[in-house]
Order: sequence, then structure tokens, then C-alpha cells
Amino acid sequence: MCGRYSLFTDENSREILQIVQEVGSRHPAMKTGEIFPTNTAPILRQEGQEIHADAAIWGFPPFGQKGGVLINARAETAFEKIRFRESLLSRRCVVPSTGFYEWSRDASRQKYRFLLPNSRALYMAGIYTEYKGEKRFVILTTEGNASVRDIHPRMPVVLRTDQIEEWIKNPEKTAALLQGRQPALERRPA
Repeated sequence: MCGRYSLFTDENSREILQIVQEVGSRHPAMKTGEIFPTNTAPILRQEGQEIHADAAIWGFPPFGQKGGVLINARAETAFEKIRFRESLLSRRCVVPSTGFYEWSRDASRQKYRFLLPNSRALYMAGIYTEYKGEKRFVILTTEGNASVRDIHPRMPVVLRTDQIEEWIKNPEKTAALLQGRQPALERRPA
């Protein structure tokens, strides 16, 4: 599960800074720093033939069920779920970040930030929908690999920079990217 992630612009990531500036000029309510569910944050999505940065709210509404917003979708079952299938087929997005957070399951509840080694950006596979005139997104998760598993059994589907366009524009590659091997991540106490 990915319940919070980071979007810091002070980490010398030109990629992230450029996305934040582009979206922030059109959406002043967009959040940076530690991103929580229901915050407005940047996503990358297809518009016409191009990929554009846009703002969306993190979390699909519960659609008549009790509970809060849905912030994650399991990659293994997303095609089977009615609430995710259409978005997975036609509204894939990428969630730019500088890492994501998980907490240890022991009594200390230590908070860790996971990042890509030697990179200032971490891109997560997502899907989005429109609900009452607002764009909303969820992050796709998969089984945690060895770099995450001892802290949490799940992790976001992480995309390399060269996979962004393929994820957003090529529906034939969706299943393969969801099932792909996840990169080893670096963890830092937060």
C-alpha cells in the first residue's frame, strides 16, 4: 500500500521542478512536500497525442460504498475490478514523486522514505477518472520486492523514465508493465 508519498522540489530534480511549475501555474491549490490522500497533486497523462502534466485529486471516491477514498489499486486484479478496468484500459497516468513512505510494522512504527538509488525522481503507475468535474487518480501497487518487503508487503508499480510514454500511450503494454520486475529501492528513515 502506498498511503503517502513525497514531492519535494528542493532536491535538485529538474524533472520534478519542471512538472510542479507547469502544473502549479494553472492549479495553485496543488500540493508539494508530503502528499496525503485527497490532496491535489500532479500527474502525467495523455491529451491528444501528447503527454501533459495536469493536476488531480489523489483518491477515487468510494462510489456508494462506505469508507473513504480508494487511493491504491492492486495491479494483479485491477483488470477484473469494474471501478478500475475502464481507467486501466483508457486513462493511465504517471504519478511523479521523489519517493513514497511506509511504516515499519513493529512497535517502533518507524517511518521510512523509499527512493530510487541515484535518481531524484520516482515515477509510479497510476490511473485516473473524472468524477463530478474533477480528475481523480489512484496508484497501482504490486507485491513488494526484497528492498521493501520487510517493511511492507506491497509497493507502488515503479516506472523507469523510458517506460512513461509506453505506460500512458500503449494499452498493449499495460499488463506487461504491471507484471514487470520492480527496481531495488533505497530506504531512509523519515
